[in-house]
Amino acid sequence: MDGLLRRLRDLIGGRGDGPRSSVAAVFAASAFGLWAASGVYIVQPNEEAVVTRFGKFDRREAPGLRYHMPFPIERAEKAPVTDLKRIDVGGSNPGDLPEESLMLTGDENIVDIEFSVTWRIADAKKYLFNLREPDEAVKAVAESAMREVAGKTALQAILTNGRGKAQIDAAELMQKTLDRWDTGVTVVEVQIRSANPPAEVADAFRQVASAGQDAESKVNEANAYRNRVINEAKGDAAKLTQSAEAYREQAVREALGETARFNQIYGEYRRAPAVTRQRLYIETMQQVLAKSNKVVIDSKGATAPIILPPDLFRPKASAAPPAPDDASPAPAAPDSTAGASR
Repeated sequence: MDGLLRRLRDLIGGRGDGPRSSVAAVFAASAFGLWAASGVYIVQPNEEAVVTRFGKFDRREAPGLRYHMPFPIERAEKAPVTDLKRIDVGGSNPGDLPEESLMLTGDENIVDIEFSVTWRIADAKKYLFNLREPDEAVKAVAESAMREVAGKTALQAILTNGRGKAQIDAAELMQKTLDRWDTGVTVVEVQIRSANPPAEVADAFRQVASAGQDAESKVNEANAYRNRVINEAKGDAAKLTQSAEAYREQAVREALGETARFNQIYGEYRRAPAVTRQRLYIETMQQVLAKSNKVVIDSKGATAPIILPPDLFRPKASAAPPAPDDASPAPAAPDSTAGASR
């Protein structure tokens, strides 16, 4: 202790061993201890420390109790590398900061887009050394990227189903710009909170949107009717095709049957021509006269008059439908007479 005090007296120019010099030495030792202890610092679990020596990057420090050489030799700056940060572009309420949210679309319309950017620190060294005002820099990049994306997208797409693609494109463009500047920032998400036409023309846009929905509804109805008619036509066509195929199969089978029958008759005819001709004649006459009310009698070999029954000359009708229970019996048809050919 005496040696340390002696060195401190030498450093501050103290002389002698009196009480005054001893107090000065103690004071100097205390000041030196406090100065040396000022290098102790704590890095929180969500932080990363960057230590510089005489203003130049020296090392990184992980979370925990750390020490660096006291100022002005070394200095430690901490950055919350795991925290998610958010920046709103266009204001948190409708109508705020319209100069930020009003953008020109690809089809030369004006749209009011309010969106938020979620980002975090990916590289503490780049973040601390290359960005002077991180929030303002990220906000400027976000606004520029969204304007570029909106300038390549039609208004209807931004207002309806193209919003998701616009968010992804804006996030990718932001990341490319921030990486080119070596900011050490990673864009987590770009979310469009609202996308509307300017308030001055909102009513006209709503009318246009309503007309578009009506047109789409009519188109859907027309498509449904077309599909129904086409399906019915296909069903009728299939039914006709099946009927035609069935008729063709029936006609082919009947033709094959007739052909086989003709071949059989022809074979019989070749073996017995006279008998076959007689049989064909009789069968043909039987078919022709089956429903006739005339009687043909062959007079060859007849020696006495032939008496035919009266019912034989009544008209031959098809099977009559059954008479109702309460119907009176129908009168008998009059007998018809015809002369017999001899």
